[in-house]
Amino acid sequence: MTVVVLLANPPREGLVGTAIAESTPLSAAEAADLYEAQFRDAVLAVDRSGGELLVNYPNDEDLPAEHRTETSPEAELRTLVADTLGGTDEVRFERQVGSSFGARAGNTVTHLLREEGADSVAVVTPTAPLLSRTSVDSAAMKLRTTEVVLGPSTDGRAYYAGFTEPIDFDGAFEAPALPTLAERGRDADRSVDFVGPSPSLETGADLLDVVPMLRARFAAERVVPDYTAAFVHEKGLDVVVEDGEQRLVRD
Repeated sequence: MTVVVLLANPPREGLVGTAIAESTPLSAAEAADLYEAQFRDAVLAVDRSGGELLVNYPNDEDLPAEHRTETSPEAELRTLVADTLGGTDEVRFERQVGSSFGARAGNTVTHLLREEGADSVAVVTPTAPLLSRTSVDSAAMKLRTTEVVLGPSTDGRAYYAGFTEPIDFDGAFEAPALPTLAERGRDADRSVDFVGPSPSLETGADLLDVVPMLRARFAAERVVPDYTAAFVHEKGLDVVVEDGEQRLVRD
């Protein structure tokens, strides 16, 4: 069983989704709501898969002072998981440790593999809106015979990074993460393979990719991520072309 580590922040206005709020018709509060929707969908995807979900949360002191509230990040994310799944009995929660994303991911992966004897560990975030049970299970199958399995995303990013052995994680997730992670795997003499590509959703430009994909899935009556799709539908988001340039619009 692969332990799937979901590194997440509490979905607070101004803390998450800032790049989307700055470049789209969505407000800062709506961008945070979109992040929450993506978090819920990631939780569902892992829960429906054969993986074990571990939510990796920041401590209060890890957040900027203006984004601290009376509710701890752990409690806030626990509440969202409980509301999404109907409980938290099958979900682990662990505090993030490290000064950067790579350090936090690396510390968790290394601890689980070396100290807890996990067979494989994967890192995902709430910014992979089309992460699904199928993609999680497909990656887990590859991890049975391959030491590093990566999910390619847009702009050189990786929406999924799975490991059966640690690598050098220092700066490994900095852009462009995909080739860096592959190189670090080979530098450590690990075998590297890939699962199917999937878009990331962190910026306004990413919405230009994701919204048409979701609308196409609506039209084809195919599976969509429940909460993210509902957000797009409720906000009436669409992509139009004006003067040869794509633009995000809303009802």
